Amino acid sequence: MPWFIAVALLVVPIIEIYVIIQVGQVIGGWPTVGLLLVESALGAWLIKREGKRAWNALRTALQTGRMPGRELADAALVLIGGTLLLTPGFVTDIFGFFFVLPFTRPLARKVLSGFLGRRIVAQLGGNPITGFMPGTYRPPTAEQYEQARRQPSDDVIQGEVIDPDRPQDK
Repeated sequence: MPWFIAVALLVVPIIEIYVIIQVGQVIGGWPTVGLLLVESALGAWLIKREGKRAWNALRTALQTGRMPGRELADAALVLIGGTLLLTPGFVTDIFGFFFVLPFTRPLARKVLSGFLGRRIVAQLGGNPITGFMPGTYRPPTAEQYEQARRQPSDDVIQGEVIDPDRPQDK
């Protein structure tokens, strides 16, 4: 198990309990429980609605023969966000709503694709900052460019020159 998951499993519940206690001290115990229940009910309704949308978009993409990259990312974000929304607590609900709401999901998708892109490049042995992979194209250096420019070209292109000013070419 990666270290950040282990730390998250230890730290997130402590943060959630702290925030719930702080909110309870400000608005009271029963209103805090009521607010958590309302957030969970709203989250469940939102997950159901956005999950159906993501599923229908995925099916449409597959039926039309398109690569469903965006649709798969949306489905994954709705799944992660739904898990966070169904977990009791205010902090996880904030992140859950960020992943599930249709107007914040594109930003979450961009962050997710950037993270996964860097991770894949690093796993394949490339540089996660520049994105260059071993054995892939790299732009020529100035020396290589000058050397290629000085070499005469052996390419011969067969064809006929048409001059619009000559009467026989009109």
